[in-house]
Amino acid sequence: MGALKETGPDMTTTLFKIEGMHYEGCAIMIQSVVERKRGVRKVFVSFPDGEARILYDASTINEDQLADTIEKAGYRVLSRESS
Repeated sequence: MGALKETGPDMTTTLFKIEGMHYEGCAIMIQSVVERKRGVRKVFVSFPDGEARILYDASTINEDQLADTIEKAGYRVLSRESS
């Protein structure tokens, strides 16, 4: 999965492990709903790996809100890891 790099004091990257993706269209759906959220800068979703790597402004949106967005789209967040 691609590296997400962007400068700024509040920029954070979180890797979400996701359950419920059954084909590539699911990954596209998750990317679409997440990238529309205010504060999200970049989103990479991998169907084969079952994960989403999201770069976002932590002063605008947080991990819980991102996880909630993924789950409202019909998927389950199994874990998350910030870097």
